[in-house]
Amino acid sequence: MSEQEVRWLTPSQQVTWRNWLDAVAWINEQLNADLRPHCLDLNEYEVLVVLSESPGHCIRMSQLADGANQSRSRLTHTVNRMEADGLIVRETATRDRRGVVARLTDKGLRLLEGAAPDHVASVRRVLIDPIDENDWEALGRAMKAVLDASGTQSKANSARTEPGGPARSAAATADGACR
Repeated sequence: MSEQEVRWLTPSQQVTWRNWLDAVAWINEQLNADLRPHCLDLNEYEVLVVLSESPGHCIRMSQLADGANQSRSRLTHTVNRMEADGLIVRETATRDRRGVVARLTDKGLRLLEGAAPDHVASVRRVLIDPIDENDWEALGRAMKAVLDASGTQSKANSARTEPGGPARSAAATADGACR
């Protein structure tokens, strides 16, 4: 692309872009710091959340990677640590025996339930409370537009308000088997 074709950012767009980069970095630092007393980082917390919201508290590894917004390689390292800590276990998929599923253990669910109130307080402190309600709605529309443009499906509609929420009852399904 030649220099004439480049659509440079306006000064206002440049400020907003850099503020977004700085804010995302700061938010992630704060959320990670606030999870440390629970011996978790944000990636591990997201794995626990996705598993808690999954039927039977288990899900295929590829779906877990998508749900937790991690590459499959990163997820493998995360799951290795979490499995060593007894928070999750990996099993052969019961339906086709070809896939691998991750299952949340009771210890992992207890850890999530203990960490969730602090995490929610942290999210409120660093992101939600500082933003005016009208700005919050505008931010929501902006993020939806970005996701729509990317072709990425929003996970917002499947979000729960508490760890394990409605998915907890799914653990009581006939055999609790993962797909």
